[in-house]
Amino acid sequence: MSIITLITDFGVDDEYVGVMKGVILSINPAAIIVDITHHIEPQDLIQAAYIIKYSFKYFPEGTVHVVVVDPGVGSNRAIIALELTGHIFLAPNNGALTLLMDEGNISSIVRVEDSRYFLESVSRTFHGRDIFAPVAAYLSKGIEIKALGAPVDKVDLERLSVKYAGISNNGELVGAVVFIDRFGNLITNIDAKSLDKFCKACKEERLEFRIGQNKIIGLSKSYESASPQSPLAIIGSRGYLEIAVNCGSARHYFMADRWDIVTVLK
Repeated sequence: MSIITLITDFGVDDEYVGVMKGVILSINPAAIIVDITHHIEPQDLIQAAYIIKYSFKYFPEGTVHVVVVDPGVGSNRAIIALELTGHIFLAPNNGALTLLMDEGNISSIVRVEDSRYFLESVSRTFHGRDIFAPVAAYLSKGIEIKALGAPVDKVDLERLSVKYAGISNNGELVGAVVFIDRFGNLITNIDAKSLDKFCKACKEERLEFRIGQNKIIGLSKSYESASPQSPLAIIGSRGYLEIAVNCGSARHYFMADRWDIVTVLK
């Protein structure tokens, strides 16, 4: 199977994504290319890290996942290939794969440096076309990642400073908004397991969720649990707590932004 997924901050107004696909298909015409998203906010490594963590597990083993959010393109930053739970990830060594480290055992990591797998001419500004796309195509044809370059130790991988949810001195579960989707839902870094552990024997309908000066009482089972244009708290499809508004935008309703604090009380 020759599946390649793409996550970039390129958008779709310019030719960048289409050209990457052209390079891939020139090397492996049988490749199946899946666009996860090209609308990562420009240079937003945290968003990219969450998106690849959310999405990769829904693809079969053997899939090659390409993450090109690369503010250091053209610099001395390395490009790495990483194999984990049967999947291969190709990204700059800039922290974009930080959250994958908790998803399973890493079987191998290499620095991508063998130019035989690059385009003949490599620009300073478009490694997505000249390095990532051809390397992904060769990987999808079955070359092993160890052919791409020298091994890299896990400790040498760049890591982002990621905020995790935790218990405050007052016994509250405190997290933050880490991502806002196109519907205006506020996705937090409070996962379902953390919420279950915090709640234990308490009743979900009595939990209190605070964002700013606003309160939401109870964890909803669906968006329709609240009346139209009313806020609610729900565990979303990604497995994380979301603050939402039924048939509306929580971003606008709460005048919220990323990194706003969300607190859960019982």
